Amino acid sequence: MGTGATKQAFETRINLARAHAAQHRIPEAEAAYLEILKDEPDAPEALNFVGMCALARGEFARAEDYLKRAAEQNPTEPDIWKNVGIVQLAQHHGEDALDAFDRALGLEPMHFAARLHRGAALEQLERIDEATAAYFGALAAAQGRGKWRNDMTTPPGLRSAVRHAIAFVDTHRKRIFMELLQPLRDKYGQASLARIEQGLEIYLGEREPDYPDPRQYCKFFYVPGLTTTPYYPRERFPWYAQLEAHTDAIREELRAVLAQPIGIEPFLGTNDNARLKEQGLLDGTRGKAEWNSFFFHRHGELFEQNAQRCPRTVEVLNKLPLVHIRGHAPEVLFSILTPGSHILKHHGVTNTRLVTHLPLIIPEDCAISVGGIEHAWQEGRCVTFDDTFEHEAWNRSDKLRAVMILDAWHPDLTEAERAAVALLVGGIGDFNQAARVDAAPAD
Repeated sequence: MGTGATKQAFETRINLARAHAAQHRIPEAEAAYLEILKDEPDAPEALNFVGMCALARGEFARAEDYLKRAAEQNPTEPDIWKNVGIVQLAQHHGEDALDAFDRALGLEPMHFAARLHRGAALEQLERIDEATAAYFGALAAAQGRGKWRNDMTTPPGLRSAVRHAIAFVDTHRKRIFMELLQPLRDKYGQASLARIEQGLEIYLGEREPDYPDPRQYCKFFYVPGLTTTPYYPRERFPWYAQLEAHTDAIREELRAVLAQPIGIEPFLGTNDNARLKEQGLLDGTRGKAEWNSFFFHRHGELFEQNAQRCPRTVEVLNKLPLVHIRGHAPEVLFSILTPGSHILKHHGVTNTRLVTHLPLIIPEDCAISVGGIEHAWQEGRCVTFDDTFEHEAWNRSDKLRAVMILDAWHPDLTEAERAAVALLVGGIGDFNQAARVDAAPAD
């Protein structure tokens, strides 16, 4: 930059150019930046601004030259890489545009505009499913932070692109999910998946859930037409007998785990009481509240070291009709609630699977409430409930409480419907992973 006087003169000129730009005097700003480039030909801010002005006039080659030079001079600025991508997109250089947007996102993963334009690059390359996921991820990220919800929250220069992305997602996301189910339609018949397809429409916001019981609410995927009740009768689960018959063996292995608590972890990821109480998740009346877990499966993943410590428990579990959904289920654990702990009211994610408890260590003053109906656990006697009803659990004793928790399919679901839910939920997970958003709310 040279001497201090030269640097001060440069700052004066750059501030003048910025002032013109801030007041939307674009020709004056461009002229000021061009003057700067006469003396400082590698000034990245000036190169970027002049390049975008050339792009606006359709002078693509000139714009590309300026913007690439800007990126060379300031390779860590995501906005410049985003602009390089835009000029490549304007010239139908889809692969080059994609590379530039990926450079921008490598520097700033939540750059909303870069994510949006990345979708446009994939669309230009006719990679339609990938474009759908990219557009959806950009919209979800921005709208989750209060942006792009309407014209007032969308910059004027992006409004057309945002509207296009919304329409594109509306057109293609449902198609992607419906195509996943086609092999099952071919196998079982079109009518066999009617309830699941209605559930998909609810998930996509095309249909209201219309819960038969106002106490019910699904955070993720609701299938209409299934029996709805907080607790389910024992006769609907013939496998209870096999599980309950091994209560003593399972409890013995639980006690061994408690004696050497390796592998026990907070169910909610933390036992920070102040934070969990503020989030409406956990509270306590006897010192520090703790809801801990010893997982056999979580999100479909086997915890091998835990399983090796409890071989008789695992042998029983392997004979049960657990839910299997790639990336989601089974979900099986010892759930351990310390004295005075209270799991606060919450709703589950789907009515396609029900939650079963096998009570193992139950002191007095311990219970669960589902849909406002209280149930006192009895050791060795299973209870199954629909956790999409508001539910809570507490341990008001001075001793530890422990149950085994496992998921089972809703017994009303047919073979075809179970297969469809597994395919669809797995597919939604794949799509959301590609879109870089969460697949489903945590229970």
